[in-house]
Amino acid sequence: MRTHVSRTMSSCFATLCQLRSVRRSTSQAVLLSLVVSLVLSCLDYGNATLAGLPGNQLDRLQSVINAAARLVCSARKYEHITPLLCDLHLLRVPERIEFKLCSRLLMSAWYGSAIPGERATSCGGRGYKKEAAIFVDVCPCYTIFVSYDDW
Repeated sequence: MRTHVSRTMSSCFATLCQLRSVRRSTSQAVLLSLVVSLVLSCLDYGNATLAGLPGNQLDRLQSVINAAARLVCSARKYEHITPLLCDLHLLRVPERIEFKLCSRLLMSAWYGSAIPGERATSCGGRGYKKEAAIFVDVCPCYTIFVSYDDW
């Protein structure tokens, strides 16, 4: 996993260096869009496999998000990063992994399977909609809003 983290970081930082050269000729909205599509999508690709990774490896990936936020906001190295992340609506790496897992499990519970073309009808003796309702109650992701009246 260390190799994957190193290669991901290298690729993301190389893209950030290229984006730094066009920073002054674009607006902040365009730069944010480029960062999200080129850097954060690379960082998020397969990040569900990073669950349980040691903190030092997650910190290395977090440095990519911090550098991207500083690039978009034109912030200096020693400015606080939390307000920048909040302004840009970016999650930290552990929260991104948790959100991805929550959304995958919810999709799996709601639709029957996270794998396209496969369909299952029950989960541990309960229907998937019931399992999704239980999962939403337990899931710490604060971005999932579900109405029980729809079921």
